[in-house]
Amino acid sequence: MKYQGQRGTEDVLPTQSHLWQYVESRFRAHASSYGYLELRTPTFEDYDLFVRSSGESSEAVSKQMYDFRDKGDRHIALKPEGTAPAMRSLIQHNLCPQGTVARLSYITNCFRYERPQKGRLRELHQFGLEIVGSGSPLADAEIIEASARFYQSLGVPSVVVLLNCLGNDECRSRYRTALLDFAMPLLNEMGEEAIEKAKKNPLRLLDSKDPQMIEGLKEAPVILDFLDDPSREHFERLKDTLTFLGIEFRVAPEIVRGLDYYTGAVFEIQSEHLGSQSALCGGGRYDNLIKELGGPDLPSVGVGMGVERLLIVMEQLGLWPEAPKPDLFVAFAGSEHERAALGLAATARNSGLTAIIDPDAKSLKSQLRQADRLGVRFVAIIGDDEAAASMVTLRNLSDSSQELMSEGALLERVKG
Repeated sequence: MKYQGQRGTEDVLPTQSHLWQYVESRFRAHASSYGYLELRTPTFEDYDLFVRSSGESSEAVSKQMYDFRDKGDRHIALKPEGTAPAMRSLIQHNLCPQGTVARLSYITNCFRYERPQKGRLRELHQFGLEIVGSGSPLADAEIIEASARFYQSLGVPSVVVLLNCLGNDECRSRYRTALLDFAMPLLNEMGEEAIEKAKKNPLRLLDSKDPQMIEGLKEAPVILDFLDDPSREHFERLKDTLTFLGIEFRVAPEIVRGLDYYTGAVFEIQSEHLGSQSALCGGGRYDNLIKELGGPDLPSVGVGMGVERLLIVMEQLGLWPEAPKPDLFVAFAGSEHERAALGLAATARNSGLTAIIDPDAKSLKSQLRQADRLGVRFVAIIGDDEAAASMVTLRNLSDSSQELMSEGALLERVKG
């Protein structure tokens, strides 16, 4: 039987892995420059963690969750997103004592059972940033700025920040009632199931992909009209700070995010190079989440960035870096020169170079062909003449020039 990868998953091939390593290293360096420390959480968690954080009626839980009973009859779920596990870990290990601010970053894989399409897989990967312990709009602005600057640092142009504010519990409650009342005539046409789903969380109507619903809600009430004074002041300070930082944004009342734990300001960063599914990342404030998970009352704000979607944009823009190539291929003519070749390759690696050797000791001509296929620029050749002179021939495959020299001089030349 010939096995294949599961639908909605992808292998990262050797010809692609350097792209992942590149964006991962750039993200780690970028997060570190803002003072974020990396957190790594397990692939699976308690099922109830995501029910309490994302909401039982959210698609991530009700339709997309990979969950199962383990051998101890525990209800386990593969994590569909990175924030809830990060907050569970923060609570468990007391990573943010009262009166302090914690900055956490992560690179993680997540799992969602949805229809696979370009940039949306069943196993997906996320970069994440979280600030815990600050309710200031400066914390919201830092998350948004760090996200936008990350894409800019990779050369992605024309990213746009879409900004909205969901307000506090009372604001959202009043708005939910108004939105549901407005949408009810349309929901009545769609049936009882649609009505019940909307009643559980009317805000999700704004996130609907149904063309009929999108058209019907064009004149719906706007949540910004329901904000109380503290929420409005927070949002205005956030906008002023982003303007000062030079981060372009557009207020977009339709941005509500798909998870129940968001409160206050929410945002998406979009790219015109992703088509209709244009979101590169999204996030916002979730001041109640840690308390709801059994921890202290700590205000928090964060972002989750889709890695696959970033790589699609970089490919379309020609921003993918070239694959790294070995620095040196050590070729030898005859088994009697095998140890000399092994020794030179080891010395080259110890000096920081990438060195390749043919373990099958094929003919010298075959070894040179291997080096050419690998894209290696330099080949060190050890044969009878080189051994007699205690020297090595260095051949430059880009122009076919070659020179006899000592091992030390050869290594310096290749490094240069």
